[in-house]
Amino acid sequence: PVVLVTGASSGIGLATVRLLARRGMKVFGTSRRPVDDDRAPGVTWLALDVRSDESARQCVTALLGSAGRIDVLVNNAGYKLSGASEEIGSDQARDLMETNLGGAIRMTNAVLPRMRMQRGGRIIHMGSVVGLLALPFESVYDASKFALEGYSEALRHELRPLGIHVSIVEPGFVRTGLARKAVVGARPIDEYKARQERTLDAVLEQERDGLDPEVVAEQVLRIIESTSPRLRYRVGRDATRFVRLRRVLPSSLFEWGVRREFLPGEPTPEDRTGATEPQPD
Repeated sequence: PVVLVTGASSGIGLATVRLLARRGMKVFGTSRRPVDDDRAPGVTWLALDVRSDESARQCVTALLGSAGRIDVLVNNAGYKLSGASEEIGSDQARDLMETNLGGAIRMTNAVLPRMRMQRGGRIIHMGSVVGLLALPFESVYDASKFALEGYSEALRHELRPLGIHVSIVEPGFVRTGLARKAVVGARPIDEYKARQERTLDAVLEQERDGLDPEVVAEQVLRIIESTSPRLRYRVGRDATRFVRLRRVLPSSLFEWGVRREFLPGEPTPEDRTGATEPQPD
């Protein structure tokens, strides 16, 4: 199969193109900047800015000119934006949505004419556990992943009769350095600073103990090789645990658990008013 992976110069994207190339697939990886071919032997690199319709068109045209078809699109390009919602400017929010959600929509629309002609294909979106539950100080980033969930689900219904399968991968924390490299809000407000730092420390700890990117790449491979891929694939025990707890716990208890894990040291209502928060069994 001919596979196109966006955002392939590092992290999950790089692990994915390396694995698929080793399995003998014809793999095209994209990056906004030139990539050394030695980083992923057997991968053909294409320039792409997923925020641009013209760049998306040129990328797919170049791929089709080389391979003549496209069987799989892995929408992996994206980045993280951290900060209190009040600190994030509208331009920052717009740019993140244009990349994380708009990029997936733009690339999907670019490949669909050929996939419809072929009467088959796979579209795989790289989601996240934060598309299923929201963490403090990640409001816009989480919103982009929540939106990708809805887009994937609707798209699957639309494309199924055409032989095109849509799936979304939902990893937990992965050792990619995503949190460390996150863009921060442009308008810092001192009142949020201490709590943000506690959340960042908690997220960095989760990342350090997280999955290898290769584990997520192996899930992408299984989706490509599956005869009947599902819509959602959770990867990692933390992703499975968080989702299960959200399903079975009362909302107040689940919220308490999120604050305990990602806002360590947060004062409880008992500290302020004498009231008590719900406690786990």
